[in-house]
Order: sequence, then structure tokens, then C-alpha cells
Amino acid sequence: MLQTRHLTTRMADAELDRLLAGAHHDPHGVLGAHPVADGVAVRVLRPLARSVTAVTADGVRVELAHQRDGLFTGLLPGAAVPAYRLHVTYGEREESHQDGYCFLPTLGDLDLHLITEGRHWELWRALGARVRTLEGVTGTAFTVWAPNAQGVRVIGDFNGWNGVAHPMRSLGSSGVWELFVPDAGPGTRYKYEIHTRDGRMLQKADPLARAAECPPATASVVHASSYMWGDAEWMAQRGGEDCRQRPMSVYEVHIPSWRPGLTYRQLAEELPKYVAGLGFTHVELMPVMEHPFGGSWGYQVTGYFAPTARLGTPDDFRYLVDALHGAGIGVIADWVPAHFPKDEFALSRFDGEPLYEPADTRRAHHPDWGTLEFDYGRREVRNFLVANAVYWCTEFHIDAIRVDAVASMLYLDYSREEGGWSPNEHGGRENLAAVAFLQEMTDTVRRRAPGALTIAEESTSWPGVTRPTYEVGQDGFGGLGFDLKWNMGWMHDSLGYVAHDPVHRSYHHDELTFSMVYAYSEAFVLPLSHDEVVHGKRSLVAKMPGDWWQQRANLRATLGYMWAHPGKQLLFMGQEFAQGEEFDHDRGPQWWVLDEDWPGHAGHRGIRSLVSDLNQVYTATPALWELDCDPSGFSWIDGSRAEDNVLSFVRYDAEGRPLVVVCNFSPVVRTGYRIGLPDAAAWTEVLNSDAERYGGSGVVNPGVIEPEPVPWHGRAQSAALTLPPLATFWLRPTPQESDDE
Repeated sequence: MLQTRHLTTRMADAELDRLLAGAHHDPHGVLGAHPVADGVAVRVLRPLARSVTAVTADGVRVELAHQRDGLFTGLLPGAAVPAYRLHVTYGEREESHQDGYCFLPTLGDLDLHLITEGRHWELWRALGARVRTLEGVTGTAFTVWAPNAQGVRVIGDFNGWNGVAHPMRSLGSSGVWELFVPDAGPGTRYKYEIHTRDGRMLQKADPLARAAECPPATASVVHASSYMWGDAEWMAQRGGEDCRQRPMSVYEVHIPSWRPGLTYRQLAEELPKYVAGLGFTHVELMPVMEHPFGGSWGYQVTGYFAPTARLGTPDDFRYLVDALHGAGIGVIADWVPAHFPKDEFALSRFDGEPLYEPADTRRAHHPDWGTLEFDYGRREVRNFLVANAVYWCTEFHIDAIRVDAVASMLYLDYSREEGGWSPNEHGGRENLAAVAFLQEMTDTVRRRAPGALTIAEESTSWPGVTRPTYEVGQDGFGGLGFDLKWNMGWMHDSLGYVAHDPVHRSYHHDELTFSMVYAYSEAFVLPLSHDEVVHGKRSLVAKMPGDWWQQRANLRATLGYMWAHPGKQLLFMGQEFAQGEEFDHDRGPQWWVLDEDWPGHAGHRGIRSLVSDLNQVYTATPALWELDCDPSGFSWIDGSRAEDNVLSFVRYDAEGRPLVVVCNFSPVVRTGYRIGLPDAAAWTEVLNSDAERYGGSGVVNPGVIEPEPVPWHGRAQSAALTLPPLATFWLRPTPQESDDE
């Protein structure tokens, strides 16, 4: 009888060899408890254990026999599998826990079907590490997609990073592997140990990890959020009227270096007050997703679902977003679906073969950054990215995602030499799979996260970036469906113009006016971003010609022109007070130039005051944002005065109320300069970048300006104005007193 029981519980050597090698696809079929002819066979893998005892709920204790190499087997009495715990002795230490191989899969058929179809819009609720309570037992369900693997094991703090005891089971053709580990909870570090088809063993971080170790450590971390949001009112209203008809003034931030050393929660005490104090409506965060190299500024992501641990926990990041919302500030997050790094612990050849990247090396390798591109044609990869976008907008209440490097996704020949790329099925250079992915992403975010926006950093003339996906253009493509697009052409031309010495600007006047030729082809954001103040490009003020006074005056005039130009505006940190150095991700902005003991502090403070006033007047003036995407909201007064370095135009709101903008990019004061004006009885200068409080020379147009019935610039009335040097000023109709007054 004893011999029979031993044979009943004993595992075949070949099967045990597969388990020990990490190449078994169904460990639950042989481990755990299974009814047999004369009882319930229990098999447990515990390498290095001295003994293992199974103890049932009614107190029956069965010491398991050691077969070999850490496999312990035994036979429990009865016909049905009882509830039992394992008591494992390692040397002098004893552990007690449930047997994880007695639980059914934690994913159901619907989840697996949606994953296989690439339509699981809440993928993070199915894959990754999820703290669960099953049959009264609390632990973590680990699930990972690795369709090419021969076997997968989970390793971590709970098993001494020895995966032999925790092989995962394959859930069929879905390519998903799963295991519930009792007693593993929040804070547990883990990775997946993947046995490849060619016999290698890889250790990989979880692509769906909610948290990660602080770099340079690379393990994933089990996380279960307990955060209680306080922004219900904000979230309810963020899906209101069209964003294109609302003010949007964006402060771009690299949060690890904005105030170096501050955590998410410490930033929550300072950043919202600073941004709101300057009048910005939104803050844009350079990527906060986990990344191994700080010098990439977050643009080479290894943990797409995990905020970087450098500044705190995922709930700490939620606290920061909540604080920004509480201050009335929308949050935009940079997102990088264009490429990912080749670090061995992350997505690269995840299960030993190309998985997240295309198998065709000509499409996989990104020549600009030495990274890998995503395989947008694979539905599971597309689902991973689309769900990730939804995740940030729902789980972290992000109000908009700004998609980085869209152009590199759209073109198969992007930055590639002749012969270094393969055409699409029609022989063209368009990446049709990437187009389909972007359309699916924008539509899904709009549907699953109402009110959240998508913004494209797209540097070419691809048509229809902000056109709805259902509207097919003359190019045969539907629109990409983004809400807004960065206007890289405006940025390049405007900075090119102001970089010229004023004596040469008359030959480049079209660089300043050309943007209005295409201003309404898309819904635009005007970006003066981090990209323009790094890698030898110099800070904004350092780009300007002339001495220090002229440099600051040029910058003030440029900012006044930018805030008045159709489109939303974005300004990178440090440029709001004209720091002289380029962006340094280690040191952050040069805050000390604002200190009273700094010799030039008044000039820096003056420009910050200008930015604050620009935002204040901007948000209070619908003419500057209400018709941003409607040609009826703009009219040239005179855009052709190249010899004077002067341009003038009018912005209108939906009710036809005007704001006049005059820019003088010459260092010469021009008196008696006649400007045609829209109909209004009187005008008042509402902002002038040459005002003394901004560090200017104080050449202004004081008091009330009464136009004369002198036709000019095709208008019935005009006024002779004083144009301050290197300055922009705005005029609005003077409010008329009522008869009762």
C-alpha cells in the first residue's frame, strides 16, 4: 500500500526535468493537489527546503517526501481536494502559506478573447501584477504576454529570486502566462524568467508593471493604489466645450529637474502655485514613465505603466496631479509610442524573439536614437499602446497626452538611407500600420476617457493630423484624429527670423508671416519647447542678436507676438525668466538669476512679469483663443512692411470684438506710425512689451487713443501710433461709459 501511494504521487522524471528547466507550459497540471485513486496527491517544488508538510484545515498533517531536486510529494486522505497550507522549513526557519497551484486561472475567457483580438482597452486590469483575494487568500496574480516562450517563471522577493518554485502556466493560444502567488503583496519586487525557444533564460521586467524600482535597479514592483482623488469636479467638467475654443497656455516642465531633489509630493506644494501664479492654464510634463537613463529625459521608456520611482510612488504622482487640478491647472503628459530602448531587461526581444518590435530589422531599428520601433501591425502590440494611453488618462487623471515623434512613425523611410527601408503594400513610404494605430488611439482615448485630449508633435506636412478619422482627405487617408498639433513650422521660422540681426530682417520677413498661409490647415499649438534650448541651440534669450538689453527686448517682442498669434502656446521652464544657459537636466533652471543679489535680476524678473501679464490678458480676452481655428478670427492690417520690420494684425472673438497687435522688430522708435484700425470710438494699450516693469525703455502709447477718419490699410479709420523699439503691443477698444454714468 505504501509503495502504491508513493507511485501515485511520484512525478515522471521527464516531466520534472521540464519543470526544473523552466520549460513546462502547464505546471498546474502536475503541481498542487490532484485527486488520484487512493487520495489526493500533493506535489510541491521548494528548492533548498529541508522539509515540507501539508496541513489541512481540520488539522491533518502529512509530511511530504523529497523525490529529488526540491520536489516534495505526498498523499492526503479523502476523495476531494481539501483546504490546506504548506509548512516549509529552510534550515532553522519555517514558513507557512497557501499553495498557489490550487487556484483556477485569474483571467477568464472574455479577457483572453479581448487580448487575442487586440481590443482590451483596460489591459492593465488583465495583465501585470494584480493584488487579488481568491477564496479568502490574498496574494498577487502575475500575468504576462510571451507567446514565443517555452516556459515562464516569476522570480522575486518571495522566492529569493529563484524561479524554480514558481513556474507559470500557459493560457493557450493567447500567449498569456499566469500564476497566483499567495502572500505576495504591494511592495514586492519581481521579474519574469523566460525560457526561450532556443534554450536561453532571460530575466525581464513586467511590461505592465504599475511600479518599478528606482534606476539603476530594474525590477518591477507590485503596486495597489489606495489613493482617494479629490478632483471630481475637475474631471466632470474637463469634457466640456471644444478645447480649440478655450484658452490654453502651457508651461512645459521636466519635473526631476524643475526643483532638483523634490519628490512628487513636495512638487505638489510648489509647482501648482508657481504655474497658477504665472497664469498658465496647463502644465506639460516631459515623460514621467519609468526610464533607465536620466539623460534621455524620459523619452526612452522601459516602464510604460509606471511613473518613475525617482520621485516617489504612483500614488505620490496621483497626489501631484490632484494638486495641479486643485489649482485649476490641466495636466498634459508626454507619451512615447514611437520607439523604446534596447535594454535587455525590458521590451527588446521580450520572449527571445521580436515581439514588440517588427521582425524586419529594416523597420525595427530607429536610426536617430539607436532604439527599436514598435510593431504597429501586430494587434497585441497596438493594444498595449492604446490601452497605455487610456491608462494615463483614466488611472492618473491626465488631461491630455502629447505624442512624441509622430513623424518618425508615419514614414517608413524616416531618417533612412536609400535601400535601408521597405515600402508598404502599395509601394509607398507611408507606414499604414502606424496610421491605423494612431487613428485607433485617438478615437479610443476620446471614447474611453471623455474630455482627455491628444496632441501630436508632428514635424512634416502630413495632411489631416487634427482631422477626424472618419473624414477621408484627398490623400485617401482618414484624419489622424488628434485634437491639436504642434506647429513646428511656426517655431522654426519665427526663431529663425528673430535670430537675424535687425538690419537683415527685412530680407527674411516672410519667415514671420508665412505661418498664416497654413494657420488654419490644422488646430495648432505654438511650441517653444525644451527641444529648442538644448544640444548647442542656446537658450531663447541667447539666440537673440545684440547686447543684453536688445536680447531681452527681442525675446519680449517674440513672446508678445507668440501669445497673439492664432494657436495655443507652450513655453519651456526657465525661459519664462530668460535664463542664459541651455536646459541642464541635472541642475534645472537657473533660479538664482531672480535673486536680488544677482546683478541682472531685474531684467529676468521683468520678463517673468511679462509672461504673467501675457497669460492674464490672454485668458481674459476671447479674441486671442475663441476663434483659433477659424479664419474669421484673424485679419491682417499690414503684414508686408518688411523694410520697417513691422507687422500688424487683428484678432476677433466670436462676437466680432477686436484686439489689435503691432510688432516692431526693429531697434528704432517709430513715431507717428499710422495703423488702420477696426471700427471703434477709442482704443487703449492693454499690453506693451517695452514697458519699464518688464525691463523695457518705457516707450508706450498712454491714455486713450482716438482714431482719425483717415483711411489706411483698407480701413475707414486709423491712428498715428508710437512704435517702441523691439517690442510688441496690443490695443483693445476702450470701454464706453453708459449714459447713466
